[in-house]
Amino acid sequence: DPDARIAAAENLIRKFADTEFKGLALYLATESAREKNDTEKVLLYGERTLEADPKNYATMLILAQTIASRVREHDFDKEENLGKAEKHANSAMELLKTAPKMNPQLPDEQWAQAKKDFESQGLQALGMVANVRKKYDVAVGHFKQAIELNGDPVTMVRLGQTYNMATKYD
Repeated sequence: DPDARIAAAENLIRKFADTEFKGLALYLATESAREKNDTEKVLLYGERTLEADPKNYATMLILAQTIASRVREHDFDKEENLGKAEKHANSAMELLKTAPKMNPQLPDEQWAQAKKDFESQGLQALGMVANVRKKYDVAVGHFKQAIELNGDPVTMVRLGQTYNMATKYD
């Protein structure tokens, strides 16, 4: 249950502020907030996770997608937020290049696919950023790359929406 995971993470951090598991607990709280569709908490826990673990690429990807999905065309801080989303996505994809296995027992093939899935998430976020900037050709490129890596149906829908926004109906 997401609320129970968030409460457990907060409890752990309150009792053991310097625990080596702080980054993991905050990451789980970030994931749980995303599961609840609580954007404000996703951003809060995501930033706290990166304070505790600056190389947590999974959290960077969550933040990139979350930030990119909430920016609107006429937002006062539009470019600032799009820049944050881009930075998180690009940083995560750079870290992935040399990231060790999350679980040493994970077979190499599964780790390679997991890295592709993470990279796909970064490309999706970059495509979302490009859409807000109305750089549809750039967005199409990012979404196509993401689909090649993962084949996620959500990315396919985003690609279709981008073609519609670019008036490329064929």
